Amino acid sequence: MPENEFRLTITPDDPGAPERVKRLRQLGIGDLPDPEFDELAKELTELTGAPYAMVNFIDEDRQYFAGLAAPEADTGNQAIAGAGEAVEVGREMDRDHGYCPHVVVRGKALVLGDVCDYPRFAGNPVVDKIGIRSYLGAPLIDDEGNTLGTVCVVDTETHDWGRPGLDIIKGMAAKVMDRIRERSAQERRDPYGSENPLQG
Repeated sequence: MPENEFRLTITPDDPGAPERVKRLRQLGIGDLPDPEFDELAKELTELTGAPYAMVNFIDEDRQYFAGLAAPEADTGNQAIAGAGEAVEVGREMDRDHGYCPHVVVRGKALVLGDVCDYPRFAGNPVVDKIGIRSYLGAPLIDDEGNTLGTVCVVDTETHDWGRPGLDIIKGMAAKVMDRIRERSAQERRDPYGSENPLQG
């Protein structure tokens, strides 16, 4: 494989990772499942018709799906392409898998109706390991310009996402960021939560 072709398939350099990790720790997100984000991911599957959706936060080494919606383990959509067994989707994935790291570095939405149409993305490990054929993702950008992660949907079949799909994924990214801002504001108002001894 020519060197320039190989470079197209590798995960992009991510100079913003240290600042992003610091910000995620400040916000206390990206390490545990989040029921509210799970519900937003489920809403995404209903809006787009895709079987999988994630609210994904990315550090220097891994991706963590704080929000996750996926078919039950015994359904056909979980199967690796060409295989008979179902695949259970976990909450963590290596940083060099999938397309969200590209969205984070670009800071822009990414629409892939058929990942195999793009040499840069066709060689990604998720194509063979999970059978992913289409992707739609948008960045989660805070008020300081840090890209914290993504919201995304993926499918084992090709998808014509079109402008409606792009509007949906951008709208959900805005919704997730609104929730993160609300939580942060609440934490500043009441850092001790309901157990604040200074409250009457």
